[in-house]
Amino acid sequence: MTNNKIGLKEAISIGIGGMVGGGIFAVLGLAVNLAGGGTPIAFLIAGVLALLTAYSYTKLSLAFPDRGGTVKFINQGFGKNVGSGGLNNLLWVSYIIMLALYASAFGSYAPNLVELTGDKVLDAHVFSSLVVVVATAINYYSISVVGTIESYAVIIKLIILISFIFVGVYGLFGNPNRSQLAMSTWENPIQLLAGGMVIFVAYEGFELIANAAPDIVNPKKNIPKAYFYSVIFVILLYLIIAVVTVGSLPFDQIAKAEDYVLAEAAKPLLGKIGFTIITIAALISTFSAINASLYGGSRVSYELAEDDELPHELTSQLWNQPVGLLITATATLILTNTLKLASISTAGSLGFLVIFGMVNLVAYRLARDIKAYKVIPFMGAIFCFIALVALIGQQYDSNRTGILISLAIMTSCFLLEWLYKQRSRNRRLIKAKPNSFDKGVS
Repeated sequence: MTNNKIGLKEAISIGIGGMVGGGIFAVLGLAVNLAGGGTPIAFLIAGVLALLTAYSYTKLSLAFPDRGGTVKFINQGFGKNVGSGGLNNLLWVSYIIMLALYASAFGSYAPNLVELTGDKVLDAHVFSSLVVVVATAINYYSISVVGTIESYAVIIKLIILISFIFVGVYGLFGNPNRSQLAMSTWENPIQLLAGGMVIFVAYEGFELIANAAPDIVNPKKNIPKAYFYSVIFVILLYLIIAVVTVGSLPFDQIAKAEDYVLAEAAKPLLGKIGFTIITIAALISTFSAINASLYGGSRVSYELAEDDELPHELTSQLWNQPVGLLITATATLILTNTLKLASISTAGSLGFLVIFGMVNLVAYRLARDIKAYKVIPFMGAIFCFIALVALIGQQYDSNRTGILISLAIMTSCFLLEWLYKQRSRNRRLIKAKPNSFDKGVS
C-alpha cells in the first residue's frame, strides 16, 4: 500500500474482516437449531446470495467509486427521494442492529470466561452494555486506535478459526456425532432457506469494500478480485465451521449452548483449553466488529444528513466526532438490552435483504451503464425478495416478535423520511412566500 492507497491484500482484508466479525459467533447455534444437519447447506445458500450481490457491488463500485458506498448506489439508481432516503435510513438502522447482534454475542461468550475463574457474578447484559460503552469511548478517543485494533483482530481471529477448522476436521474421524450430517437429519428446503436467511447477517460486511473503492490501486483489476476472493473465502470458512460443529456435538448439546456453540464445539478434542481459546477469539472478534461498526454507522448518518436525507443537525460534532456516534451507541444499548438474540438476528437479516435486493435492482436497471450482465443482478434481486418472503413466513410463527419489530423498524424508516421531506418542503415554501408587509410596501 503506497501513498495512502489500498492494495489488493488490504481490500480483501476489508471484505473478510467485515464478514468474519461477530456474526458467525452469534448465529451459528441458531442456524443449527433451524437447519439441523443441513446447516452447511443453509450457510451455502446464504453465501450464494452474497456472491450474486457481490457481483452487483463490483460493477457499481467500478462505475461509481465513492466513499458513500451503498448510499451512493441507491441514490444513483433511484434519485434522492423519499424511497431512497428511507432505504438509506434503513441502512443506518441495520448497522445499529448488527451492533446489537455483536454486543449480544459478546455478552453470551464473556460470562463463560468469567465462569472458568469460578467467579460468575455478572450476567450477559452487563457485559453487552459494557463493551458498547468501552468501544464508544475508544471511537471518541482516537480513530487511529480503532484501525489498529481492527487490523490486529482480523489476523488473530482468522488464525484461531483456521486452527479450529484443522483440529475439528481431524476430530471428526471416529466421532459418532458425524452421522448428524446425513441428509436424513436435514430440515425441509423451506426451513433450510429460512435458516440460511436468518444467518445471512454473517455475510454482511463485504459491502464495506465499496466505501474504500476510490482508494483501491488498479481498481478495474483489484475491485472484482477483492469482492469475489473475500466472499468465496468466507463461504468456504463458514461451510467447514458448520460441518465441524454439527459433526462434533449432539443436537441437544448445541441447543443448550446455542449462544456460544462455537466454543462448546472446541471441547471434544481440546477440552477447556479449546473452549477458552474460542471464547477469547469470540470476544476479540465481536469487540473489533463493534469498534469498526460504530465508526461506520456514525459516518452513514453523517453522509445521510449531508445529502439532506436526515436532519442537518446530524452533521454537527460532539467531542470532535459526528453526533451520530453517540446516537448509534445509545440505540445499540437499547436494542441489546430489550431484544433476544434471535429477534436481533432476524431484524438484521431482513434489513440487509431489503437493502441488498434494492442494490441488485439498481445494478439491473443500470446494467448497460455499468457494463453488467443483466441476468446476474436480476437473479440477485429475485433471490433476495424470495428469501425475504420465506424468512418472514417461517419466522412469523416461531419468532413473531422479531418479525413485527423488524417490519415496524422498516416502516418507521420510510415514514420518518416522508415526514422530514414534508417538513423541509414546508419550510422552503414559507421562506419563498412574501409576507403581508412586503405586499403592502410593494
